Amino acid sequence: MLLDPDGRGGSRRVHETLQAGDQVAVRGPRNHFPLHSVPRYIFLAGGIGITPILPMVAAATEAGADWKLWYGGRSQASMAFLDELERYGDRVTLWPQDTKGLLPLEEILQHPADGTLVYCCGPEGLLTAAEQRCAAWPPGSLHLERFAAKPQPEVGEAAEAPFEVVCQRSGLTITVPPGQSIIDALDENGVSVLSSCLEGVCGTCETRVLEGIPEHRDSLLSEEEREANEYMMICVGRSKSDRLVLDL
Repeated sequence: MLLDPDGRGGSRRVHETLQAGDQVAVRGPRNHFPLHSVPRYIFLAGGIGITPILPMVAAATEAGADWKLWYGGRSQASMAFLDELERYGDRVTLWPQDTKGLLPLEEILQHPADGTLVYCCGPEGLLTAAEQRCAAWPPGSLHLERFAAKPQPEVGEAAEAPFEVVCQRSGLTITVPPGQSIIDALDENGVSVLSSCLEGVCGTCETRVLEGIPEHRDSLLSEEEREANEYMMICVGRSKSDRLVLDL
């Protein structure tokens, strides 16, 4: 785990406080980046984004799928897991930025293909570029894993207007004011919802929408899922309608 002095404290605590033998309470894994079974994959990894991709290439190999990995990093000396990847031969293309520049996504993704999924993890610049290049691919072809929230467009005053949230199961109705998240407003009124990142990235607070039209501001749901309006991340999402009814 790398030290992030500007994070929310978890990284610093691990590096500065945690000692060998300390007991740490953890929850089970929550996977929003599953590997779906298809005949062919294109894997794109940038920097530490190789971490979730590594077990995927192993699973794809075991399943007998056709795949190719493009792995970019600042320099080859800084790129992790090269020994593990060596066994895959020319299925893996290393692309150090200091000698080759950025990954050539235009070349890699120029031909949309049925039966092929693209899995991408890395810095935001890589993810955004992959989204742009895969816009012409069949819907659902691109799967992303983000470590931080996607930059959000500026919102107008209407998007920050107050709205009503009805908790269907608890029978509570609250008003969410401008500038406050749904999850914080619920917490103030005694409704505790499990959460983690509070940035719309991890999916812990994913909540079913029973009525109303959510304003999605997360970095997790696909465009198809957003259009369906069946679920939302209440740590960042708001409402386009005056009233939301949630399965809480």
